[in-house]
Amino acid sequence: MPNIQSAKKDLRKSRAAAVRNRAQRSALRTAVKKAKSAAAAAEDRLTATSLLDRAARKGLIHKNAAARQKSKLAKAAQSV
Repeated sequence: MPNIQSAKKDLRKSRAAAVRNRAQRSALRTAVKKAKSAAAAAEDRLTATSLLDRAARKGLIHKNAAARQKSKLAKAAQSV
């Protein structure tokens, strides 16, 4: 445990951010899986694309990873 006040605050902030990131990453993965399913509606793909864009913008995932996943979703939607 840190002794310095600013280090204590940093620890609290990083723990809160870790919880927030875990929740957002989980929601993102769920949305992408739902969009990849055979019974996916256009609305599901739109939601997943939006979440991917937001995650990349916020630094949750790399921007190229988001672009790659969006491309795969679009390609899958095209083939259906």
